[in-house]
Amino acid sequence: MQFTDYQTLLFDRRQRVLTITLNRPEKLNAVDALMHEELARVFVDASNDPDSDVVVLTGAGRAFSSGGDIDWMQSMIDHPALFEKTSREGKQIVFSLLDCEKPVIAKLNGHATGLGATIALFCDVIFAAENAKIGDPHVSVGFVAGDGGAVIWPQLIGYARAKEFLMTGDLMSAAQAASIGLINHAVPLEDLNERVDQFADRLASGATNAIRWSKISVNIGLKQLAHSIMDASLAYEAMSNVSADHQEAVNAFREKRQPVFGQEMKRA
Repeated sequence: MQFTDYQTLLFDRRQRVLTITLNRPEKLNAVDALMHEELARVFVDASNDPDSDVVVLTGAGRAFSSGGDIDWMQSMIDHPALFEKTSREGKQIVFSLLDCEKPVIAKLNGHATGLGATIALFCDVIFAAENAKIGDPHVSVGFVAGDGGAVIWPQLIGYARAKEFLMTGDLMSAAQAASIGLINHAVPLEDLNERVDQFADRLASGATNAIRWSKISVNIGLKQLAHSIMDASLAYEAMSNVSADHQEAVNAFREKRQPVFGQEMKRA
């Protein structure tokens, strides 16, 4: 299968391992409208690819993904109807990852935040460079963590820890993430490629159907949770998209200052 109609993603093959690379390095692989649209279909295409048995997902440059692109956020503030498409694609990203029978390995070459963290955490096994940081700072930009964070974080680290990180937006080191079970392995950056290749090759040389169907069996519960949570969480995110706090956060990011939240509550 040829992946020729993608503009923000790169593809590489090594025997039966397919690597997908988020490719906006100049923006720290921030997800814009086009990348979001492509992410909503790439895991279906990868699942249908006859020439691979294992998928590796990584980022170009020094980050895995810094989350949502700030200009894309402003466009959805200016045109709230665009968020309907974003919500639909958000569900497609999560469910296509869960439905992909092939093991998907996240290789965090650098920071994974916001939507970047969500995508990484819905992968099956996560390796991260020790210098990488991971977190879901949706609240830092006045946004609800509706794109899947509310589903996956509590399943990995429990509700109390998940709520602490989702309500503060704090980032953590890869070592801390591994120690609490958010990711599988934190390794030196210089060893990351080798460690991921070794693990991918081990899976690729294993009993393909047994591995695939074990993954799908485990994901049944996650899919049930995602179905029960994501419509509501994305609806809350859509509400926060048109909030004064979200616009203030976008303005503050562009003006390189700290946001001042709570103005709409003070006016009320």
